[in-house]
Amino acid sequence: MLRRIIFGMGMGMLVIMLGCPSSYPNCKADDECAEKGEVCVQGTCQECATDTNCKLGFVCSANKCIPKPDCRSHMECGVGELCVDNKCVTDPYAQNPGACTHSGECPSGQECQDGFCATAQAACTLPTVYFGFDESQLSFAAQSELSSLANCLKQTPMSLNVEGHADERGTEEYNLQLSNRRAASVKRYLSTLGVKADRLNTIGYGKNRPAARGSNEEAWAANRRVEFVSR
Repeated sequence: MLRRIIFGMGMGMLVIMLGCPSSYPNCKADDECAEKGEVCVQGTCQECATDTNCKLGFVCSANKCIPKPDCRSHMECGVGELCVDNKCVTDPYAQNPGACTHSGECPSGQECQDGFCATAQAACTLPTVYFGFDESQLSFAAQSELSSLANCLKQTPMSLNVEGHADERGTEEYNLQLSNRRAASVKRYLSTLGVKADRLNTIGYGKNRPAARGSNEEAWAANRRVEFVSR
């Protein structure tokens, strides 16, 4: 009897020392998954961990063996081909150098314009043109700024909204008309300098969008203006 007790205690200690076997699909080693033909991956029996666990012609994807795809990256395809949905297909732009669908496909310093990579043009600096009280005529300073803008616009495809504004003095209707005249004056001047009129869209906001708040000359001067917005 004593021997049986000692033997039982010994086996119990051995089980404690070795640890209880895991219950499927939990595992600690590959041999606990071997009966199912699987391997132990991070404590769980899975069909595969790497491609070597799969049969010939299959690869491991998300711990499942799947038929080997034609490709998994563009580098696995031939010249003039792209990897699309795990298949190598002809690159539609390979036979048309410089073709593009977005600027990310173009070399550094170029952008996609009308389907082709072209040298990126620097954005034009858009000035604010200011006017005297109840005036829509351009000052010499305004003409100088608009000349610089025209030179830039003629080298870019940029189109603009030409937005006219007025200060708070005067009626709503009069200020709306005045802001339209100011915008038209700017568009007319840019057109005479060679900027196509269809790239300039005039809008008059009257006194409804002041740049500065206040009923004083400083605020009024800031609000008698034309601004440009790229479109």
